[in-house]
Amino acid sequence: MRYNQVKDLINWVEAYHGRLAEQYRAKAGAAESERLQMVLNYLADHETRMQAGLRAIFDESHEKRDVLDTWFDDPNDFPQPPQLEQLADKPVGNSIDSVMESAVEAHRTLEALYRHRVDRAVIEPEAEFFNALAEGHNAELRRIVAGIEELQGV
Repeated sequence: MRYNQVKDLINWVEAYHGRLAEQYRAKAGAAESERLQMVLNYLADHETRMQAGLRAIFDESHEKRDVLDTWFDDPNDFPQPPQLEQLADKPVGNSIDSVMESAVEAHRTLEALYRHRVDRAVIEPEAEFFNALAEGHNAELRRIVAGIEELQGV
C-alpha cells in the first residue's frame, strides 16, 4: 500500500522488536555457552524494552501521540526498507561476535528506516518524531555494544 499512517509503521516496528526478542530468547535457551546465553538474554530484554517503548507512544497521554495519525505517501512497498523482513528471518548466530554483528545490523537498518522517514516528512512534527526515534536507536546501539562488551569480560 502506498499511503500509510505513522502508526502503521510504528505498529510494524513494535512487532519487529517483539519478534527479535522471541528469537533471542529461543536462541538463548538452546545455547551451550553460558556467556552466549547471557548475551542473548540481554538482547532479548533490550528488544522487549524497545517494544514497550514504542507501544507506550500509543497511550493517549503520550506527548507524541498526535503524530501517529499523520499520513505519508511512500511509493515503495511498506515497510521500508524491505531488508528488515530479511533481517528478522536471518539466523542470529552461534557466537557472541556473530550475535553482536546481527544486532548491530538490525539497529542500523531500523535507524536508516527512521532517517528515511525524516527525509520524506512533510510536516515538522513528523520529522521531529522520526528524528527522535533515529537518535534513540543510535544511542541504544551504543548501549548494546557496551553491554555486550561488558558481558564478554565477565
